[in-house]
Amino acid sequence: MTQSKENLKSEFIQFAVDAEVIRFGEFVTKAGRTSPYFFNAGLFNDGTNLGKIANFYAQTLLDSGVEFDMLFGPAYKGITLASATAVALANKGRNVPFAYNRKEAKDHGEGGTIVGAKLQGKIVIVDDVISAGTSVRESVELIRASGATPAAVLIALDRMERVGSDDQLSAHSAVQEVSRAYGIPVIAIANLNDLFACLSAENADEKLAHYKNAVAAYRQRYGAI
Repeated sequence: MTQSKENLKSEFIQFAVDAEVIRFGEFVTKAGRTSPYFFNAGLFNDGTNLGKIANFYAQTLLDSGVEFDMLFGPAYKGITLASATAVALANKGRNVPFAYNRKEAKDHGEGGTIVGAKLQGKIVIVDDVISAGTSVRESVELIRASGATPAAVLIALDRMERVGSDDQLSAHSAVQEVSRAYGIPVIAIANLNDLFACLSAENADEKLAHYKNAVAAYRQRYGAI
């Protein structure tokens, strides 16, 4: 039985919370904001959890309907996520190649900055989140320089936050700006609204529901439409 998209989102949120990849409290983001929650995909750090997150990535990508020929993982977190997603896709009957980049070019052996399959065709960039969009820009440049086409960006969580300083907030989120800048869709397994829905559910854990108002206030202040 195929999971519905909404069920997939809520199951992912619950999975990330249970694995403590989504944590609640007070966290300072790269933008200097005090956030009531934090998402760290680096904590998917054992075989079971990596296999589960890869399955969420793979199913979300297949459900999106985006046409693609291969995956690309930006160093460093994207390397593991793209390779694990390729395995999950193969288990679902879609065997595709993948590649990733080095931060620094290798000057011996095969050399270069790209490891894995040759970049060709329509390529999906796999990463954890989009903050400033730097890794996406670098990935798009590498892909286009190889004569291939960036088809989409696949991420775990869209924080749906407007970019910029508090006194100069953009009308758009980092995800929206990346999509507009490169003309490609950004596909997220789940987003801030999905997280809030889980916190607001009637059967929500009392400890998690405690953070609902803080997340709501944060979304009101920084959330993009």
